[in-house]
Amino acid sequence: MSSDDGTAAIAVAAETNKGGFRFAGAVAGIGSGLTKTAVGHGFDTIKTRLQCSPPGTYNGAIDCLMKTVRNESVFALYKGASPPAVAWALTDSILMGSLYNYRLFLLNHGGSGIVESYFDTSERTERKRLSILGHAIAGLFAGWTSSPAAQPMDILKVNLQLQFQRTQAGRQFSGPIDAAKKIMKTRGILGIYTGFGTQVLFRSNFFWMFGSVEVYMRLFDRLRGTPLEMNTSMSTFVSGGMAAFTYWAFGIPIDNVKNRILSTPLSSPIPSAAQVARHVYRTQGWQGFYAGFVPVVLRAFPVNAAAYFVYESLMKALGAEKTRS
Repeated sequence: MSSDDGTAAIAVAAETNKGGFRFAGAVAGIGSGLTKTAVGHGFDTIKTRLQCSPPGTYNGAIDCLMKTVRNESVFALYKGASPPAVAWALTDSILMGSLYNYRLFLLNHGGSGIVESYFDTSERTERKRLSILGHAIAGLFAGWTSSPAAQPMDILKVNLQLQFQRTQAGRQFSGPIDAAKKIMKTRGILGIYTGFGTQVLFRSNFFWMFGSVEVYMRLFDRLRGTPLEMNTSMSTFVSGGMAAFTYWAFGIPIDNVKNRILSTPLSSPIPSAAQVARHVYRTQGWQGFYAGFVPVVLRAFPVNAAAYFVYESLMKALGAEKTRS
């Protein structure tokens, strides 16, 4: 083969690589989802109980933790863990897989404000990259894409977490399959999607999550050559953790409304998001929208830092095409 033929072949291969759906992000997302379950489910149980239990049941996160462990054993913290163990692997596969592909699509087709030029000092050439807004929009689209898969896991998890009985005998649901059957028997096959609109609104906050990840990564890039310089692994870990604080600062009010709708007793009519919001404000004030904030903050950094680190590490190991500078 001549050198011209070889150059042409390389060009064709490069052009071919621009199309199609990349699966590296989906595979790496499975690892991210399983990491979230292992590190964070206990915190999530405390958060859900603080949000959905009658006022006065617990005097804060520590009281909730102590009463849960004392009355139901430490394993109660992992009630409802099997749905997220399976479904978080699925939803993070969809979330992170679609995020990766939305980033690539916007990088190749985005216009002004979405794609920007920068000077690569290591190779001394000008390149293009997604802007912070571009990363945020990719996160928004990924959140919407993953919402249909996240909803069934969420409604099962919330209802299982709110069973306070120590043994199976007095519980309404014996497990996730039983919960799914009873919900669909009472509310129809689409009953598992009760409150889906609030799910979509809640997961829209991935706009803030992945926009802020890029903000933090760029800030840490500026520390190169200083005593505070971080290697790529550490900056990825810290950026993922810090971005989680941004995500929850915007997301916990709608999370409160969502969880209260999802946990509506099967014998009761399903309230609208506006009705729930009015009830929360009338009975608890604006603070009611931030119920469960303490366990969320304690959970946010280690869970998301570990999950994002696992995701990026797997992407690197899989040789995925780069979507950021």
